[in-house]
Order: sequence, then structure tokens, then C-alpha cells
Amino acid sequence: MADKWWKKAVVYEIYCKSFYDSDGDGIGDLQGVISKLPMLKDLGINCIWFAPIYTSPQVDNGYDVADYQNIEPAYGNLEIFKKLLDKAHAMGIRIIMDMVLNHSSDEHRWFQESRKSKDNPYRNYYIWKEPKEDGSEPNNWGNYFKEGNGSMWTFDETTGEYYFHQYSAKMPDLNWEYEPLRREVYKMLNWWIDFGVDGFRLDVISRLKKSPGFPDSTQQPDPVTDKGCFVADRRMCTDIPGIHDFLQELNEEVFGKRGCFTVGEGAGINPDNALMYIAPERKELDSVYHFDLSSRSRYTITPEHFRTVQKKWAAVIEQGGWAVQYLSNHDSARQVSCYGSDGEYRTRSAKLLGTLIHTTPGIPFIYQGEEIGMTNVYFDSIEDYDCCYTLGDYDALVKNGVSPEDALRTVAPRSRDNARTPYQWTGADNAGFTTGKPWMKLNSRYTEINLEKDRASDDSVFAYYQKLTAMRKEHVAIIDGNLQFYVESDPQLLIYTRHCEDETLLVIANYSGDKARLILPDVLKKGQWKRILSNTEDKPVMSDRDELSPWEVEVYQML
Repeated sequence: MADKWWKKAVVYEIYCKSFYDSDGDGIGDLQGVISKLPMLKDLGINCIWFAPIYTSPQVDNGYDVADYQNIEPAYGNLEIFKKLLDKAHAMGIRIIMDMVLNHSSDEHRWFQESRKSKDNPYRNYYIWKEPKEDGSEPNNWGNYFKEGNGSMWTFDETTGEYYFHQYSAKMPDLNWEYEPLRREVYKMLNWWIDFGVDGFRLDVISRLKKSPGFPDSTQQPDPVTDKGCFVADRRMCTDIPGIHDFLQELNEEVFGKRGCFTVGEGAGINPDNALMYIAPERKELDSVYHFDLSSRSRYTITPEHFRTVQKKWAAVIEQGGWAVQYLSNHDSARQVSCYGSDGEYRTRSAKLLGTLIHTTPGIPFIYQGEEIGMTNVYFDSIEDYDCCYTLGDYDALVKNGVSPEDALRTVAPRSRDNARTPYQWTGADNAGFTTGKPWMKLNSRYTEINLEKDRASDDSVFAYYQKLTAMRKEHVAIIDGNLQFYVESDPQLLIYTRHCEDETLLVIANYSGDKARLILPDVLKKGQWKRILSNTEDKPVMSDRDELSPWEVEVYQML
């Protein structure tokens, strides 16, 4: 039986471009990551997930891969990455790669060959279709970036056919129906495992299979965001019957026999179908990175929503599946700005959110900057934004009559660029990220919010996260305990236990910016509890008061 080390992992996502620049060119790099490994070890994480670091023209910041077996030169090279792997492993930190198997860059050698002629050996590595009789696109599917005329199809004059792309025209979809393409992918994945990586986060893995025959979508286009008749209908390419054949073959040819960790980004995966992907007997994926709790389009979370999502996924985990816990990543806005309070209660709410993720069932994923409470950014001009979704949504809104000012106010809070501004190391020039000009504009709050200042503070978010990561190693109930919520009708309180045979932990949180009346059920009052973590100072234990401060959270252990 393969080692299930990942069940006890705390994963830290690194967006290399914005993490730390070692050579002054304004772009984060692998040598910079190496220099910061001691900080990550000190934080208590034991696994790093790298957002794509492969050779790429950077149309979508690395998710457009031009060479799966090389490193983007701005980040370093394979020799430096091997050095990073070895140093991380020596420190007890594993490395998983973000693997983009749904599409490649149009600059990838496979696509360059594919477009040359209809009889090229690489032609069927991608999806090509003839135009309709009138010369128009093969169907009405719309790309998710709302790029160009909005279609998922781009005409290529060389062969007189359209190629398919769910995202940018610069990111054509791979044709998973074609076995030679699949064999090429398996060879590449095994190469990375031989190189030393410990697993993969699989980007949009539920979209490898497309609706057979590519029929027109019957969904009506959104009058504001969809362009013309092109409909961004996720039903056409998400969780389509046949996807499990691909994943089982992937497991058989690579993942299962190599014992690496896999987490699938789960568009279209929910508690009702998750076990089809992650039940151990299915032999597909180890875990799923779902969007039920947090996503790019979700700006708030209520206690009711939190309880509902956690209970459903806890039931999946109890049946042998496994899932990820997170509130922010490279694709979302900053969690403290969306789900907490980034003003007066920034540090307190940052700690509360971290507690919720680290004490509920699953694998906690920390996104860089979360551990110091980094916040959203609001740029004055659309010119300062880089995210394809942000630019596409802004363009669609303006073309439909929304003023530029209102369009910017609409897209800014949910922009992926909120999470992609450079890491704030110090309050010095460029936040200590680079000695050159940063590739992206900094968050103006870096003099107030940075690692150096946070770690020197008595109210340090980083120090609190250290306690959270240590708790995961010390308390078996966090890994194996069941989940039980109490006072479920309360609009502010989150009260739950994690219980297994050896231990019971109790979490009490006021998930609001107002004071909350503390209501404890009799069953909890009867127990004897020891407080082991709190985000407020000098507060009496729960049995000696009837009120919680705004954004207060405490963790107790039953004696």
C-alpha cells in the first residue's frame, strides 16, 4: 500500500513569479525559493505546490505550456530545480507540480506540427473540425476568457479548419481521444517522477473529455458577458461520461504504480459525484480540489454555507475519499478581504480563517501571503491588471454599455491579480521582493503588511499559523476525527468538534464583525476542556463568559 503521507500534509502554494526575485530582473525565481526554504520550514509546512514553472510564453502566467519538460528561463533551469528538490527533500518538504493536461501553448512543438497539414503525425494531438457550410465555427461554444469573438474555435488558414480551445486561442486543447497523445503524456509524467517530484496538482482535470459530436449548446447566452451566440456553457466540457476511462488509465500507467500524490482541480466535481473520482477502489485520483467553499466568483461565506459544505465533504471523506481545505489560491482574491475583514480586524480574522481551514477534515492548502494576512489590491486603471479573466470580463462589460469606471469596480474584487501581486517581505523598496522593477505593481499596503513586520509583532499571523501547522502534527483528531456541528441555526457562531477514539477537539468561532452571544449546548458544558489556541489575548475560558468578540476563535481539547 502506497504511503498516504499527504493525509498529514500542510501544503504551501508558491506562485513563483511573485514569490521572491533573486537576480533583480523583477520576476520571482527558483533560486529565490531556495533562499526562502528555511522560512517555509519554520512555518511548519511539509509540502510545496508549484503553480506552473514550465517553459511558457506566459499568456496565462504559465498555464500555457510550451515545453512540459523544461523550466521557464525567467525562473531558472532544470539544474536549479533539481537543487531545489534536493534541498527541500533534505528538510522534509515534498514537492508537487501543477500539471496542465487539458491544453498546451500554441507554441508547443506538438501544436506547431499539428497545424502544418491534415496528415501531419501530430495533427490529432489537438481537436480540429471543418467549418460549417457557411464557413462559420463548428458550434456555438464560447471560450471562458471571452477572448476575440468569444468562440472556442479559431480558424487556421493553413489547413482551412478550426481548432478548439476552452480558454485562449493561444491555448489549444489536447485531444485525449487520441491514444498516441496519451502515451506521450504518460511518458512525460513518469519523467518528472524520475526527476524527483512527489506528485501533481492536476489543472482542470475534469475537462479532458468533451461532449461527443460537439453539439450546439442549448443554453441561452448571457446578455452582458457572453459574446454574440457563443455560450460559455461548462456542461459541454465538464464531467462528461468517459472522463473516468482517461483517469483510470492515467492511474494505471503513471500515478498508481509510481505512488505519487494526485489532487485534481475539480470543476464540476461535487459531494454527489466526488467518490467517482477519489474513492480508493476507483484507482483514479487521491484527492479533489473543489470549489464548493471558496471560488473566484464567491465574495462571502456565511456560517450556514460553511457548515453545509463541510458536512457534505466530511461525509465524502468518511467514505474513503479525500479533499483539500483552502480559502485562497492563485486563481482567487485574497481570503481576508473576501471572507474576513481586511481593516480593523485584519489579523484577527486572518487567524480565524486559518483556524477553520486547519481544523476541518482534509488537507489544508496555504497560499503564499495568507500566513501574513495579505489583502486584495485595487488598481486605478485596467492597464495595471494582467489576468485574462479580468481583462476579458472588463472588455465584455464595456462593450455592453457599462462605463469603464463601473466595469473596473465590478471586476477588481474578483480579479486573480489580487493574489498575484508580489509577496511582501519587508517594508523597504518593492516590499523586499526585488531590487529591480517588479513584473507587476505592488499592493500599496506593503509598508503596513509584510513578513518582517508581522513576525516582529505580538499579534503575528505567521506565529499563529505556526501553531496551526504544529497542531496538525500533535492532534490525531484533526486528521482522523469525525466532524460534528452545534447551534447550527446561529447566524454568527461556528461551533464544532473533531472526535476520534483517542481525542476530542472543540472549535468555537464568532464568524462576524460584531460581538456574539456564546451559546454552548449542555453536552459541551459537561465536558472538561483545556484551551490550546486562541486569537485573542487575556480572554477568560469559554465556561467563564457568555460573549465572543468580533472574529474571535478558540480551540479546546477535552481532558
